[in-house]
Amino acid sequence: MKQTLGGTTRKRKKTSGFRARMASPTGRRVLKRRRTRGRKAISL
Repeated sequence: MKQTLGGTTRKRKKTSGFRARMASPTGRRVLKRRRTRGRKAISL
C-alpha cells in the first residue's frame, strides 16, 4: 500500500494561502507588494 503525505497541501494553504495572508497586516503587505510587482498569482 502506498504511503500518503497527509496534510501537506493543507499545511501549505494554512501558512501561505490567501486567507492566511489576509489574516495579518504583514501578510496584507505581502499581497500588496506582489500586486504592484504584477504577479500572475498573488498567493497560493
